[in-house]
Amino acid sequence: MIELQPDKGIPRRLLFMMAAMAGLTVANLYYNQPLLELMRADIGMGEVEANMVTVVTQAGYALGLCLIIPLGDLWSRRRIIVTCMVGAALMTAAIATATEAWVLWAASLVMGACSVVPQLFMPMAGQYSRPADKARNIGCVLSGLLCGILASRVVSGMVGQWLGWRTMFAVASVAMVASLAVILAMMPAMKPNFSGSWAQLMASVGRMVAGSGRIRVCSVRAALGFGSMLSVWSCMAFRLAAEPFCAGADVVGALGLCGVAGAMVAGGMGRLVGRFGVRRFSVAGAVVLMGAWAVAWGFDGTYAGLVVAIILIDIGLQCLQLSNQSACMIEVPDAANRANTIFMTTYFVGGAMGTMLSALGWNMAGWAGVCAVGALLAAASLVVTLCSRY
Repeated sequence: MIELQPDKGIPRRLLFMMAAMAGLTVANLYYNQPLLELMRADIGMGEVEANMVTVVTQAGYALGLCLIIPLGDLWSRRRIIVTCMVGAALMTAAIATATEAWVLWAASLVMGACSVVPQLFMPMAGQYSRPADKARNIGCVLSGLLCGILASRVVSGMVGQWLGWRTMFAVASVAMVASLAVILAMMPAMKPNFSGSWAQLMASVGRMVAGSGRIRVCSVRAALGFGSMLSVWSCMAFRLAAEPFCAGADVVGALGLCGVAGAMVAGGMGRLVGRFGVRRFSVAGAVVLMGAWAVAWGFDGTYAGLVVAIILIDIGLQCLQLSNQSACMIEVPDAANRANTIFMTTYFVGGAMGTMLSALGWNMAGWAGVCAVGALLAAASLVVTLCSRY
């Protein structure tokens, strides 16, 4: 088995495996989005209760980022990844058999926490890549993650429409077992970066938050952008089920294909971040997000408007995520897992906030309320950038 050394490079086959496993694992977080209407009708929930499935999934992911990812600097990353994949396999199976809303929420929470594997791969790409390849390799793993996000919506929408939402989560459980076999065969062991106890490790995370303004700013503005992006998907199933669309889960999932634009942007963006700077990318991302929401509101009731808005939202978010996430990990390369913990915990708290606010916006003002929430979150991201020096 290969042995990785910091700044010495990562074999391409290992990098591509990490990208593929990142996509398969993160997909667990998004299978539910096109299926909310089917889950609501089957279990007998209201729209707010159904939307809570997405909220608790994102909250679980944030919890896993906060508690699990820092352990990558303290314990064997290979062992952590294997444990998370076992947990994800069990929880997706539990979701597939759930008959009560509380069981669905509990299993979704734990599944979200176990789906943090991609955020162990990101610091690996940053730590072990050659200095000139760091941003590019992080972008490669991020592209795999984004492909998993967009493919998850397409696949779950189609499987849910034709075979039922429970079948989708049963398939997800099998996929996690297969992914576990690949990890056991290919993932090398890596030495921890931190010597001490778990309490000391978490204390160092707190010191990092307090001591690095760059990490704080990068994390918050990207989190606001993520909340803006999730606003569209948390209510998409409800919007398309209504007039004039009257569409099913398969159409909701098919719209996820529009996200390929975001994956393509992330794949080629890494080499441009160093040229133009994180601040410019952050301004551009927030402005594109605000423009996307203007399109979503102005062309409501048309598929063309939704498609253009989704493409712009994905591009805007990737401008924010890749530039700011790589900046956080490069800021403290010897503590990349902890820096990524701060970034991604904040990021998914922002996502959960966007999901909840958009649900309230939907209940208060329909699609116009959702668009208002998304635009305001994007504007807040822009304000954070303009009011900081990073």
